[in-house]
Amino acid sequence: MKRFAIIGVAGYVAPRHLKAIQETGNVLVAAMDKSDSVGILDQYFPEAAFFTEFERFERYLVKLKNEGQGIDYFVVCTPNYLHDTHVRFGLRLGADVICEKPLVLNLHNITAIENEEKATGKRVFTILQLRLQPVLQKLKKELANSNTFHQVKLEYITPRGNWYQYSWKGDNSKSGGLATNIGIHLFDLLIWLFGDAKSSQMLNQEEKKMSGIIQFQQAEVRWTLSIDKNDLIDKSLNSYRLLEISGEKIEFDNGFHNLHTKSYQEILSGRGFRIKEVKKSIEIVSKMR
Repeated sequence: MKRFAIIGVAGYVAPRHLKAIQETGNVLVAAMDKSDSVGILDQYFPEAAFFTEFERFERYLVKLKNEGQGIDYFVVCTPNYLHDTHVRFGLRLGADVICEKPLVLNLHNITAIENEEKATGKRVFTILQLRLQPVLQKLKKELANSNTFHQVKLEYITPRGNWYQYSWKGDNSKSGGLATNIGIHLFDLLIWLFGDAKSSQMLNQEEKKMSGIIQFQQAEVRWTLSIDKNDLIDKSLNSYRLLEISGEKIEFDNGFHNLHTKSYQEILSGRGFRIKEVKKSIEIVSKMR
């Protein structure tokens, strides 16, 4: 049984990590968030120590380490602009680190993390759950056996309320903007499917939506990303995903419910996605800014 700690436990994505820790048979020993709205812990790890101050959280984890009861994994679910600092903190605790997307906002932040990996001998893993979606894995194999250059359309509409612009997510200096905060998985998916990006052109860049064209090795992709509910044609839907390759629609809306648990299974088996996997998608979104 592996011992986990998590920072940012009150955040939107944290419950998926708590569920994954539980479903892989491991234990959460400590959690931290400046917000104390963390009743979600009762569903998973009510006995976990909880802190609202980083200094007390750090002191507790160092104490555990000095007593020979340190953590094995440190999970980062904090706002994007804090990821690199918290990742390096986890490595210095002597733990492997699991960080939510995006790993960092800019490529130069990666160097410090890589140096810390070398210094501590520990590893950093990131969550790229779309690569584990069964339909997309099948598609990846099919494309790998084809030399066809594809015309691709990618649309992702995932409405957010007024709160979004007033939170750290609406502050581009903290979130990296829509392309980084919400689109990063989609751009990673495109690189994974169609090879390296050769050029990128922005067609539209607004507060709630953006679009562009990216030339990949095996495809030209026209993409649209929106958090505006008015862009939903069917208002009964909570979100809309479209991936169309050379006129063929790829249905991949199902099979998302357990992808974080799958990600943890891969990480615990030593097959998780490492730093090198995220560099190209981070480069694309940072250039968009």
